[in-house]
Amino acid sequence: MAEFGMIPLSILDLAPVTEGSDAAQAFRNTLDLAQLGERLGYRRYWLAEHHNMPGIASAATAVLIGYVAGGTSTIRVGAGGIMLPNHAPLQVAEAFGTLASLYPGRIDLGLGRAPGTDQPTAKALRRYFDSADAFPQDVRELLAFFEPTQPGQSVRAVPGAGLDVPVWLLGSSLFSATLSAQLGLPFAFASHFAPDAMDEALALYRRDFKPSARLQQPYAMLGINVVAADSDAQARRLFTTQQQSFINLRRGRPGLIPPPIDDIEAYWSPVEKVGVQRALACAVVGDADSVREGIAAFIARHRPDELLITANVFEHAARRHSFEIAAAVRRQLAAPSALAH
Repeated sequence: MAEFGMIPLSILDLAPVTEGSDAAQAFRNTLDLAQLGERLGYRRYWLAEHHNMPGIASAATAVLIGYVAGGTSTIRVGAGGIMLPNHAPLQVAEAFGTLASLYPGRIDLGLGRAPGTDQPTAKALRRYFDSADAFPQDVRELLAFFEPTQPGQSVRAVPGAGLDVPVWLLGSSLFSATLSAQLGLPFAFASHFAPDAMDEALALYRRDFKPSARLQQPYAMLGINVVAADSDAQARRLFTTQQQSFINLRRGRPGLIPPPIDDIEAYWSPVEKVGVQRALACAVVGDADSVREGIAAFIARHRPDELLITANVFEHAARRHSFEIAAAVRRQLAAPSALAH
């Protein structure tokens, strides 16, 4: 694991479409946040593929990655992730080969095996979609397209073949942890919304990891919700946006991202509250001191190599401020005095 406190922080963005706004504004906000993240020293900026979700605009993920990479200069930009069951591996290799040719050394490809949507939409995306059972085979096929072209190879990715595109596997279960270890790939766990299997998946990944040409030792990134503000009360209020979004999704009414509310207890039922608190257990919410303590405790317990931070905050200025506070906390944790405690 990286030196305590020196762990890289990265950003996961769902390109949220807030009530009263639209996708065009969401994309402007995405680029603005990426540019801020670059200035603040975040390592990577990842966008996630979702479909048929009114509040998430990152459906054409590779297109949006190109927009963000074109508007930044040093931060790595990538997919967290591309939902491989929705795509033919060759098309993904060509898309990310194109991005890697345009922005060399800056593009990441994270792969997930969930469709990232409902069954009718999955069928609309890839008409012969059956299930995610072919995921391991699809991953191997995709990795092969990034290898140098072999003599007599009938199908090649142009561009793509021979290009350095780091491939990650994403997961919220033991399945992708096992496959990442087998293939010698970096692994990102979706602990920001499905933390139940995190400890078991991490232990399995690290224990069974087989070095590969792509990666010599295990590298694990963990997702975490960080909502920071100038006071604990402000941050808790901002966090009600994400809590409402989860409840709306579970009620079968996914909509635009809602503004925060004063009393979340009046919004959810006791059963919903338990479910949301379990899903969002990996959340650090509060002022700078609370966030510093929370992140330090999370790192000490789980020993990640990197943290992937997400903040589903309604107002863009407040969202920016949250990532500013998180970056300042990282600098504090990296200071020699922090290591002495």
